[in-house]
Amino acid sequence: MSCVDICTLNEGPPVVRVGLVRIALGLAADTALICIFAAIGRRSHAETGALLSVLTTTWPFLAGMAAGWLISLLTLRRAPLTVRAGIPVWLCAVTIGMTLRGLTHAGTAFSFIVVATLFLGAMLLGWRAVAMLISRRALKAQATADMSKISR
Repeated sequence: MSCVDICTLNEGPPVVRVGLVRIALGLAADTALICIFAAIGRRSHAETGALLSVLTTTWPFLAGMAAGWLISLLTLRRAPLTVRAGIPVWLCAVTIGMTLRGLTHAGTAFSFIVVATLFLGAMLLGWRAVAMLISRRALKAQATADMSKISR
């Protein structure tokens, strides 16, 4: 079975099925970037960098990210591995993350909301854009190689 398999279900548009490895790598990338966001934020405010402190800052955003992944997988019926499909992951990470921080009396200053929205947007959508560019170039190179084999 290939990593990417396109199929049509009885209802709705075609669904792209992605291998578990790609899904795991996508989840790992999102998780790592959210942890980096928290670590940079804590360091910029001269707060301790202990793992527990970073996890305390990170968990609301990770919960939001997980919700975004579930929305994409269950409602949109696609793995959020493209920029467009990653938008729910980004928006849920920020909105649910900030909501949970507010409910737990953690900081939700306006400037923090802006920084979190922009940083997480750039990172969570940025890696997807880079991955898409690399994938397109690889497909284009493969198509060129296949065409040269045919023309021989």
